[in-house]
Formats: sequence, structure tokens, C-alpha cells
Amino acid sequence: MSTNKSIARSAGIIGLATLCSRVLGFVRDVVIARLFGVYVYAQAFVVAFRIPNLFRDLVGEGAANAAFVPVFSEYRVRHSEKEFWELANVVLNLLLAAVTAITFLGIIFSPFIVRLIAPGFISDPEKLAITIKLNRAIFPFILLISLSAYAMAILNSLKHFSTSAFAPCLLNISIILLALIFGENVKGLALGVLIGAVLQLAVQIPVLYKKGFRLKLFESFKHPEAKTIGRLMVPRLFSSSIYQLNNFVDSIFGSLAAIVGEGGVAILYYAYRLILFPLGIFTNALSQAILPTFSVQALDGSRGNLKNTLSFGLRATFFVMLPASAGFMVLARDIIETIFKGGKFDAYSVSQTASVLTFYSIGLFAYGAVKILQSCFFALKDTKTPAKVSFMALIVTVILNSVLMFPMKLSGLALANSISGINSFLILFVLLRKKIGGFGIKTIAGSFVRILFASIAMAAVSGFVSKNFIFNLGPLSRLCGLAAAIGAGLLSYAFFCFIFKVPEMRELWQWVAKKVIASKGIDTGF
Repeated sequence: MSTNKSIARSAGIIGLATLCSRVLGFVRDVVIARLFGVYVYAQAFVVAFRIPNLFRDLVGEGAANAAFVPVFSEYRVRHSEKEFWELANVVLNLLLAAVTAITFLGIIFSPFIVRLIAPGFISDPEKLAITIKLNRAIFPFILLISLSAYAMAILNSLKHFSTSAFAPCLLNISIILLALIFGENVKGLALGVLIGAVLQLAVQIPVLYKKGFRLKLFESFKHPEAKTIGRLMVPRLFSSSIYQLNNFVDSIFGSLAAIVGEGGVAILYYAYRLILFPLGIFTNALSQAILPTFSVQALDGSRGNLKNTLSFGLRATFFVMLPASAGFMVLARDIIETIFKGGKFDAYSVSQTASVLTFYSIGLFAYGAVKILQSCFFALKDTKTPAKVSFMALIVTVILNSVLMFPMKLSGLALANSISGINSFLILFVLLRKKIGGFGIKTIAGSFVRILFASIAMAAVSGFVSKNFIFNLGPLSRLCGLAAAIGAGLLSYAFFCFIFKVPEMRELWQWVAKKVIASKGIDTGF
């Protein structure tokens, strides 16, 4: 129980930081939407940033979580501090050499990359040329963000989460300020990305040095554990995040305007950014905080603590993601209209983005649960299984996209993503159970069903409030109505959790009650 509380505290710190980043991300996306809508410049920026941003997910949430953190965490327990920092420098040298080469190759081959990930742009020379220029300008982001991810991995292995968690806020602030300064000149977005990446790295360097890091650039490239990290990282590059990789495939199909409609790439981007809000605040925070604990518990032959922590992680994920999914599905149009509508973001943009958000939301709980399951595999130093499942998920997504995009347009791409995510969750769940044995499937399933019923009831309440209290009398009126619908949903969810006897709500209530009592100095006798 104390371990779960420690994880919860760490996740809370990361979650708070991520909340700040996501709120700033909302502001950033609103600025981009109002300035560029879903048309040429918006699509060009989304595609140009796709490869660097995907690489951030691969290295930041991929290599750091799958390879760096487990190996660094275990090595720190078994070896001296001096040996730990020697390994850290070797890994840095290898990473710097590899990513520098990738950055130069990316700049050189930008025309090929853009044509590959956005084949629909080939028929529009202006859009293609703008996208290639932006892609070349943004590509150095890969080098900067990879170094930032490395710093995060070191600090997380030392169980220091706050600095790395708050660092992404600087990226969003930079993009917002530069976009506002440059106005409808899309160069401001590219400059904002690069300056933000520099700041995100710079803020972590003083903390690294305070912890004991000393730079030894290119002194050594060999270390036994570096090979372990490489072996773990390579397959992880194919399974960094199923929902991210599938979303990348969606961009290829979304660029086919003749089939799915104009603005597809930008519409998918805006909707997916909203999906990332609960994932970033909670699931990514939880998976990041839980990984070092998984890594240590994996050393225990009985794996009893590992199973308990895994069960806790999955149940906590369902407790947050299921109601978030239900809320998005009911309030999709109201959310999009309130947040984005205005400027060049017109009625067509609102309608299409709301529809895509609805179908993305179906798989939200699965996206979150996959993160937890993958973290457990990584702690067991098994990156091949998630890689195989991820590859299969990509095949499923491509097939479903090819089929569903004709009758459902962009919504079909979002639905294909959700189906693929749910399928991946079920497969990973079964495979992990075979690998480590039972980890309380009855408890997890029972919790899932109770939370699902509470979420459905909550959605009904939010939908009722939405229909009766959201009026299109202006931005302030819509905002107040949306706030009322969300507030009613949160309160009703807590109520229905008690009605359906959701154990996680009872545990949360007991924890809050103890904190309140403790703050008043009352001896509870515990």
C-alpha cells in the first residue's frame, strides 16, 4: 500500500505538471486554429511537425521508458554512484552521435519524407513546398528533444520527476508567443518549436549537475549496459506508443482530401490533441511514475508486489479514462465549438473535428491501459512482445482505414484507431497474464464494469445539462454552459461511483478524509 501511495504522489506531481502543459497546449492549439483554421498552413505545419513530434514520442516516452529508466534504475541499485554516472555519459555520447546523424539525414531527405507521410499533398505544389520548408526548419527539434528525453530518464531513474514534468510547459509557451508575434506567418510556429525545445532541455541541466552528473563528451562509447539499452530500445522504436503510431498512419490517409475531405490532417490533429489531454495528465503521468517501481519489483522472483502494482495501475486508469471517454462522446461538439470556433476555424471545421473526436474517444480507456501494460513489459526487459503487438496494430489500422474511410470519411479513420487500440490492449493483457501469471483479473474486471456503468450514467447527466443549458449566445455563454455540463458530470460521476460501489472511489474518499483529519491534528487511532 505504501508503494502505491508513493507512486500516486509521484504521479500527482507529474500529473499537475502535465495539466499545466496541456492547458498551455490548449491555448497553443486555439491560437493555431484561429490563425490558420484547418486549411493550407495548418495542414503544412501539422505534417512538418509530425516526424519530429513522433520521434519525441519514440525517444521521450519510448526509449526513455523502455530502455533508459529500467536499466538506469536497476544499475543504480546494484552499483556505485561513480559507475552510474559513467554509464550515463556513455549513453549520452551514443545518443548524441546517433540523433545528430538522424537530424542531418532528415533535413536532406525532407522532400521524400513529406511525400511519404502526406501523399495527398503531391497534387498541390504550393502546399507541398510549404510543408517541405517547414519540415527542414523544424527537424533540429529531434536533436534537442532527444537530449531532453535523456535528461528526463536520468532524473526519473533517480526518482526526481518535477523538473522534467514541468519542462514541456516551456515548449508550449514558446510556440504561443512566437505564433502571436508572427501572426499568420507560419514561420513563427517553426521558430517557437525550436526555441521551446532549447528551453525544455536547458531547464533540466542544472538539476542534473546538482544530482552529480558531469559531462564527459565523447570520452567513451563502450559499456556493457549500453548494449542492454540498445537491445531494449531498438524494438521499442516500433512500439513506442500504439496510439501515436496509428495516428501517424492516419495522417497519411488524412492527406487524401479527394476521399476524406479538405483539412483532414489538421482536423485529426485538433481532435487528437484533445484525446491527449486526459492521457497526458493521468495515464502518461502514472506510467512514468510507476515504471521505476515496476523495474525494482521485477527483480523479486515471486513478483507478488509487481502484480499488485499492475492491478492498481490498470484500475486507476479505468477509473479516469472511462468517464473521460463518455464525457468526450457526449460533449464533443460543445467542446470543439467552445474552444476552437472563431477566426478561420469555421462551421465545417467544428462539425468534422467533433465527429472525429467522438470516434477517437471510444478507444481512450484502451490507449491508457496499453501504456500501463507496456510499462510492465519494459520493466521485465521484454520490448519484443509490445513491438510485435504494435506492428500488428499498425496492420489492423491500415486495413480498417482503407475500408472505413470511404463510408465514414475522417470519422472512419478515428474509429479504426480506436478498434486497433482496444485490440492491442486485449492482446497485451492476455500475453502479460501468461508471462507473469494471474494478477487479479476478477478484481480488475469487476472494477471495470462498475466504472463503466457509473460513466454511462454520468454521460446521461452531462448530455441532459448540455441540451438544456448550453446556448449559442456567444463565447462566454457557451463556456459557462460547457462548464456547467462538465461540473454536473464530475459530481454525478462521484455519486454514481458510490451507487455502483466502485472500490476506487471509496479508497479515494477514505484517503481524502484521512488527509483532512490529519490536517486538523485529530488523532484517528490508525
